[in-house]
Amino acid sequence: MNNIAHHKAIELLHKVATPNGFLASAENTTNYQRVWARDGVICGLAALASGDEQLVSTFKNTLETLANHQHKIGTIPSNVLIDKDKTDVSYGGLAGRVDAVTWFVIGICQYGLQSKDSAFVTKYKSHIEKCLTLLDSWEFNNKHLIYVPLSGNWADEYITDGYVLYDQLLRIWALKSYNHFAKSDIISNKIENITKQIEINFYPNSVGEKYHERAYNEVDFKAYLPSSFSPSGYKTPFDAFANSLILLLNVGSSEHQKAIINYSKSLASETKLGLLPAFWPPIFQEDEHWNLLKNNCKYEFRNYPYEFHNGGSWSMVNGFFGLALLSKSENKAAEDVLEKINHANAINEYSFYENFNTQTQEPNGVSYCAWSAAAAVLVHQSLNNNFKIVF
Repeated sequence: MNNIAHHKAIELLHKVATPNGFLASAENTTNYQRVWARDGVICGLAALASGDEQLVSTFKNTLETLANHQHKIGTIPSNVLIDKDKTDVSYGGLAGRVDAVTWFVIGICQYGLQSKDSAFVTKYKSHIEKCLTLLDSWEFNNKHLIYVPLSGNWADEYITDGYVLYDQLLRIWALKSYNHFAKSDIISNKIENITKQIEINFYPNSVGEKYHERAYNEVDFKAYLPSSFSPSGYKTPFDAFANSLILLLNVGSSEHQKAIINYSKSLASETKLGLLPAFWPPIFQEDEHWNLLKNNCKYEFRNYPYEFHNGGSWSMVNGFFGLALLSKSENKAAEDVLEKINHANAINEYSFYENFNTQTQEPNGVSYCAWSAAAAVLVHQSLNNNFKIVF
């Protein structure tokens, strides 16, 4: 199945490849017929993994489209629509998208690293440095962690806000990626300071001055890290993407990393799809954060329990979990994740659904979702052709 699934995934990436970059989906759904920052970069990483020249060229076009529409203050578009009649640029819906900025920097630098094209990074040096300055300003208190609004990243209808773990980790990855070229002691020190603040504020029994000592002391820490905290306290659902990035970036002790792996493998094994839910456990109507979840949607409510961000399972997220397992030499477990991703992507004759109800296995969201295909390509190429993203 793996070879057929890989071929189908590459085929879908070709279908969403346009002269301006990768679209989010081949389905004719208006908001997905755009070049997105995070979707485009994740598809671009898969393009680099594939070695397919057309797909790699589309990744370059994706990055150029985003760079050409960077806001004067440094913000990277969440998405861009370009057609013969108009260009429409969005920097976010109910809130701006913080992770568009970090994904853009990651994308430019990973393209430069994998293509051995340092001139491409140099070309966009001023764009990158605007992004890094903007991220500095989003700390607000100059204490090394960025403050993310509700709806401010890929989990745009979920409850995380404030000092969101996922966004801190993407920033570390972006800084590390750029510093392969910049070789700056200032950037090295910044990476060290952000990492230290994550370890102080997100890990149990840590030493150091906390952002919110009272709230920290009330947290019931689990085998994984809390998803976010803010002045109102900590939010502790398991964030599969963030905890995968912890492993990929090698943050924290080996004991903590092993605990995350064991928890993640156990949780995935208990689901019918065998995939990790994006966030867990689901939030139900009687729970504390239900109203926050219910009201955080621009069009229609989609975060029913076990669906979308509220406990739904995403091939894209599991792709990064597969890469995380590989980074810890858990090759057999990564092979199993790839098999489960391929099975999910193959439902309804390879419809590559956006996500699935973890309880019923029913598909949710759009079909022919590009980053669902990208996840499979990334893990397949990493397992079979020794492709390595630089972290």
